[in-house]
Amino acid sequence: MKTYSARPADVVKKWVLIDAEGLVLGRLATVIATRLRGKHRPTFTPHVDTGDNIIVINAEKVVVTGRKLDQKVFYWHTNNPGGIKGRTMGQILGGAHPERAVEKAVERMLTRNNLGRMLMRNLRIYAGAAHPHEAQSPEVLDVAALNPKNKRSA
Repeated sequence: MKTYSARPADVVKKWVLIDAEGLVLGRLATVIATRLRGKHRPTFTPHVDTGDNIIVINAEKVVVTGRKLDQKVFYWHTNNPGGIKGRTMGQILGGAHPERAVEKAVERMLTRNNLGRMLMRNLRIYAGAAHPHEAQSPEVLDVAALNPKNKRSA
């Protein structure tokens, strides 16, 4: 018996479209991270990109549970004295780039190495319902139907 190890030339990548409207952010991010990594396939190989290309639309309509809109704060430092800054989840989702909330949630679930950076190139996130990838004819993945907890009313 030999262990199967996929090679990059053997991998057949699919295009998957996910509508994020009304979906819980963390649960959506886990589904996306699993699909990007390729763990949903029987040919999963840890050191090879065996995942799919993911298109996420309506990222601005994603839902967070509890009081995370007000209480969850993302901090960064400007490298100046006293330069700590923060932004709440509500400010991010209501700002100019709400798709960054989904992007960061997925990015922090992937490995922090060259493979993780390569996998993030297979993710395309759009705040609205329009996307320029119709030519790839993506198949629609209904994340809300996978588990009743995945969808919440706003």
